[in-house]
Formats: sequence, C-alpha cells, structure tokens
Amino acid sequence: MRQISPRTGTAADGSVLPAEDESARPWEELFAPLVAPVRILVGAPPARPPAAAPLHLGYLSLLDIEAGPMRVQRTPRLISADPGERVAVIVQQSGTATLTQDGRNTTVEPGNAAFVDPRRPFSLEQREDFRMVLLSLPHAILGLPVSRLRQLTAVAIRREERPASLGIPFLEGLARVARQMPPGAGDRLAGCAVEWVVLLGDAALGEAPDEAGTRDGVRAPLLQEVRTYIDRHLADPDLSPERIADSHHISVRYLHRLFEGEGTTVGRLVQRRRIEECGKELARRERASPTISVVARRWGFQDATHFSRAFKQILGVSPRQWRLSHLSGAGSAGFSALALTGESYDLRRDASGGGECQGPPTRRAP
Repeated sequence: MRQISPRTGTAADGSVLPAEDESARPWEELFAPLVAPVRILVGAPPARPPAAAPLHLGYLSLLDIEAGPMRVQRTPRLISADPGERVAVIVQQSGTATLTQDGRNTTVEPGNAAFVDPRRPFSLEQREDFRMVLLSLPHAILGLPVSRLRQLTAVAIRREERPASLGIPFLEGLARVARQMPPGAGDRLAGCAVEWVVLLGDAALGEAPDEAGTRDGVRAPLLQEVRTYIDRHLADPDLSPERIADSHHISVRYLHRLFEGEGTTVGRLVQRRRIEECGKELARRERASPTISVVARRWGFQDATHFSRAFKQILGVSPRQWRLSHLSGAGSAGFSALALTGESYDLRRDASGGGECQGPPTRRAP
C-alpha cells in the first residue's frame, strides 16, 4: 500500500507527491466550511471523492470520512487569509493517524480521539486507508480560553479511559444515526454531544468533571452572545425566539435551555429590555418629545394596549404616569415615581444604559 512520509511529503517508495493534486480539491472544498481552509496532499492512486456530505445539527457539524492516505495541513498562510472560528474533534475508527500541533506529535489509534484547533498550524496525517468521524463546533461554545485549548490539542484521548469510554461511542453513534433523526431530536443530540466534548476536554486536561461547572462553561459564552444580540435588535418587531435561535445556529429548544436558571425566559427578557428602553426615553426632558405611541413603536411594540399593559406590569405605572412624573421633576433618581402605586423597582441603570435590571416590581413593606 502506498503511504505518505510524515516528514518529507513523499510517498514511502521515495517518489515525490504532486504539489497540487486535482483529486484532493474536493476534499479541500469539503474541509473549508466544515473546519477551515486546508491544504491536502494525497498518495497514489488519486484520492477517491468524498462519499458523504457533512451533517449539520444546529451549530454542530459532523462528517464520516472514509478515504486513502492523505495529509491535511493548516499553514500560517492559510490562517492569515482565514483565521477560522471552529474547533474540531477527530474520532479515529480505523487506520492510525499522526496529529501534530502546538509542539506535540501524537499517534491517534482506532477508537481514540483528539482535539484540533484550526486557529493555529497543524498537520493530520493518515498513512493508510482510514475511517474517521470529524466533528466541528464554534470555539466559543466550549467556553475555553485559547491558553486552555492549546493544552488540549494533539493529545490522544483514549477510549478505555473515563469518561471517554462513554463519550467516544456516543459521538460515533451520533454520526451513524443523526441523518435519520427528525430536526428537533437532532438538535437535542447536538446539545448532548457538546456536553460530551467538554467532558472529554476536562478529562484530557486532568480535571475532575463537574456537572454544574461544565454546563456553565459551555453555555455562558453563548448566553452572553444571545443577550448582546437581543440588545442590538430590540427595535425590530420581528425579534422572536425563532429568529434568535436561527441567528445563532441553534434550535429554539436549546435556546430555551440556555435560559434555565436565569430567572426569566427569552420572551420575557426581550419584553423587559424593550420596556426599560421605553422608560428611559419617556423620562427624558426634551422640548419636542415623541409621543408615547411613537416611543412604543420605536422599540418594537405594535399594539398600544399590549404595550401599556406590559409597561405597567414591569415598571409599576402606566406610560403616561411615568412620563408625567419625570416631567414634573419627580422620580428622576431611583424612579421614585413608582410611589404612586406603592411599589419599588430597581432598574440598576442610568440614562446611558448598561447593566441588567433586577426584575419585576416588588411591593414595599407597609
């Protein structure tokens, strides 16, 4: 069997591999959106074209690869042109691979796994016919800084070790059955896969798995991205959980899971943030102030009755009472105008914005 030399880029029989091989181009085009642009060298005979297309489950992508000898390279020049924003996990199923990154060179045997970070140079060499499952996901989902991820790359995660003895079979099985799953089930499986990827990373770093800490580490960065997206699109009347989920390449179900333990839901957060912005605008003292209905529409409210009801529920008074109290000079500090209803509200914001509101109004003690 013809093999690729790990050092010279030549075949084992001494012949030089072509610098550009047209049979490698379909593989390069496959890897580019899945992981990042790469350069691929193949042996002879020419590489077989990819037999399967990637499978996308929300923000998680999977590819079951079966091919002959090849070397996948991510060079500084390719990184400069496209830095990439995804992390890859390979699960070797047959054949033996050699992975080089961050000063480490490791052998990945069948049944084992390893992390690859396309934001830095790497080389993945398959010296014989092989089969491999490739998973990729945005690095932000892992919640790991570059310094920590650098410690994970090119480290063989052995199947016989815990939790890999459970995690690796799950990832292999996911690649086999995910195409038959309905969309909702596939998205839920993607969430489970990410949890397993994080656990595998913890094990490789020698850290004890901590269920709560792992969950926070995975979800916190994405949750912050969602909150930022909501703030930027508050004025859009079409802002909805479906649109938010689609913009972040996750399912609506997983979006709602992100907010578990946050004390609110996606819909309530959007409504609360809109009311906060309306309240700040109605509290301004200007010669030519916009009408209440104009302010409501500006922040995404299309129904006046719904706006008035939501405003009073969150800030404790009607929009008109709120505006009058501020025009008369009352309530500019701490929103004391809410004394009209005997309720208090800690917005924890100044007129310049920022921060988070404390929650719904609370009744003062008599």
